[in-house]
Amino acid sequence: MRTDLFPFLLAIFLAAGSLTCSPLSRRPAPPPGQSPQALNIRTVSGNTIRMNYLLYLPPGYPGQEQSWPLILFLHGAGERGDDLEMVKVHGPPKLIASKDRQFPFVIVSPQCPAGGWWSDDDQIERLDALLEDIVSRYEIDRDRLYVTGLSMGGFGTWRLATRYPHRFAAIAPICGGGDPDQVERIRHLPAWVFHGAEDPVVPLESSEQMVDALKRAGGAVSFTVYPQAGHDSWTETYDNPKLYEWFLQYRRSGDQ
Repeated sequence: MRTDLFPFLLAIFLAAGSLTCSPLSRRPAPPPGQSPQALNIRTVSGNTIRMNYLLYLPPGYPGQEQSWPLILFLHGAGERGDDLEMVKVHGPPKLIASKDRQFPFVIVSPQCPAGGWWSDDDQIERLDALLEDIVSRYEIDRDRLYVTGLSMGGFGTWRLATRYPHRFAAIAPICGGGDPDQVERIRHLPAWVFHGAEDPVVPLESSEQMVDALKRAGGAVSFTVYPQAGHDSWTETYDNPKLYEWFLQYRRSGDQ
């Protein structure tokens, strides 16, 4: 072989490698429905992490020249681990798995590892990296991202929103809580908060403090208290079609 061809062949090889390894290339979409996914993601801090999650694609996805709203669902502490079937116990993943509901959203339901908490700094970084990857690879409308979660996931919803206050269009934390001193960061962000008045696990005051602080900051917040409910204030919430209609009212505003 002529040695003067080596630089030319090497250039072709490197160019081919750079094309096949592009991190922003669109991945082939699984069929509409809910499917388990696993993803290695490099975070801003340079760590490579593995996220297990359920991905729901609505009927009609991807659609011609259409981008879709996205809901990030954060489960509770009882569903942590490495068995994605546990994530289907409550919330939208449960409704999807039981065939009771179809949604006009892409729904991402990650699983927190055993011993972790959604509100931890490292988990918040993982969630942000996962969202960025999903938005980059699927037909997602960046101005219609919503986050909701129950119990531990309610705490995670507050924490994620206050950490990245301009990523979301609306939030719906359920029987959660957080740092009232941080809510001024999301005074522009519509919030619908839910809690059971008889909750023995996360006291009602945990949500009340966040709601009151958000109101003082001038935020647009609605608060639903179920008078007879204990810790499970999520079943009635996620069964209610009005929650999803409420999400769809909101887009991230241009000044965010």
